[in-house]
Order: sequence, then structure tokens, then C-alpha cells
Amino acid sequence: MSLNILIIEDDPLMQLGLRHALGQDSSFSIVGQATDGAAGVQQAMQLNPHLVIMDIGLPHLDGIEATHQIKAACPDTRIVILTSHATEHETALALANGADAYCIKGADIQQVLDAIATVQSGALYLDEKVRHVVQQLQSAPQPAFTLSKREMEVLELLVQGKSNGAIAQALFLSESTIKAHLRSLMTKFEVHDRVQVAVVALRSGLVS
Repeated sequence: MSLNILIIEDDPLMQLGLRHALGQDSSFSIVGQATDGAAGVQQAMQLNPHLVIMDIGLPHLDGIEATHQIKAACPDTRIVILTSHATEHETALALANGADAYCIKGADIQQVLDAIATVQSGALYLDEKVRHVVQQLQSAPQPAFTLSKREMEVLELLVQGKSNGAIAQALFLSESTIKAHLRSLMTKFEVHDRVQVAVVALRSGLVS
């Protein structure tokens, strides 16, 4: 039985390269391709592929939110992030939203093949350039406090990668109110930025 793969990538050359490289292996079957996040989510829901190769910098819907939506609809689908984005913030958010692997573009295709094999075995695959994020997840302190219902709502949207403006819109609050809640969360978590809040929340099991 072949592994059904959906490619969500807006760079035509990268699309072509992936199709060509993966097409050399008879155990892979490219069942779909999308050039923006929204279309990718729609295809994933229709095709229910075994695996998705996902860029982050996508039009209409970024790869992190697309990952979140695909995982919600197709929890058994493995998602391999393949991106040029290597920041701590994006890596943590991708993992928070269900990514099973995180690869940096520019590496040999063998890295993608290794990532596919790893996630299919049920393990997490991370590019060496972003492995420090997992170390932070593993060392995050367990919180000894409680959060208000509103703080939990803000936290859940933050972990989903939402901006302050998007959180405010979703909760029908002002951005200044959202900033106040974020300051409160950072104080309670004893951290200094949004990424660290997300890391602690994930590690402690406050959100999943």
C-alpha cells in the first residue's frame, strides 16, 4: 500500500522538485497539490492523506493555521513542515499546532525522506537547526497557579498562532485588553515573551 501524500507549497520550483523526488519512490503516491493554505486544508479534508508536506509562508492561510485545521479534521494525518522559516517562534507554534516534523529548506531531499520515515513510525522529526525548541519544551517549568477563563481563552488562541488583533476579534475585546491578558500570562508563567508562554503551556499540558 502506497503512502498518500498531499503537497501544500506555493513555490512552483519547490513543488516540481518535491513531485520529482518523491515520485522516484514507488511507495509514495502524490494525491494532491495546493498552492495556498486554505485550498490545502480543503484538499486534506477531501483526500484524508496519510501525510502532508507543508510550507509555512503560504497565501490566504499560513501553514501553521493550516496545520491546526488539518489536524483537527484529520488527526491521523502526519504533517511535515518544510520551510525556510527557522525562528524559535514559528517552530514552537508549528509544534503546538500538531506538526510531526520540522525541516528547513535547502537541505538534501534525504532529510525529507528521513522525516517522512520518522513521523510514519510515530516519532517527532526536527531539523538540527531547530532542535533547541524541544529542549525548551522539555525544560519548561510546571506552573503552580490557576488561570481565569478569559486567560485560558487568550492562551488557546495564542498557541494557535493568532496575532493580538486576531485574538481580540475572536473574543470581541480590544487589543489593549488582550495585551493586558498577555502581560498577566507572562507574569504568571515567569517568562518574557509570547513564545515562552506557548512553550510552558504546551509542556505543562494546559493546552494541547
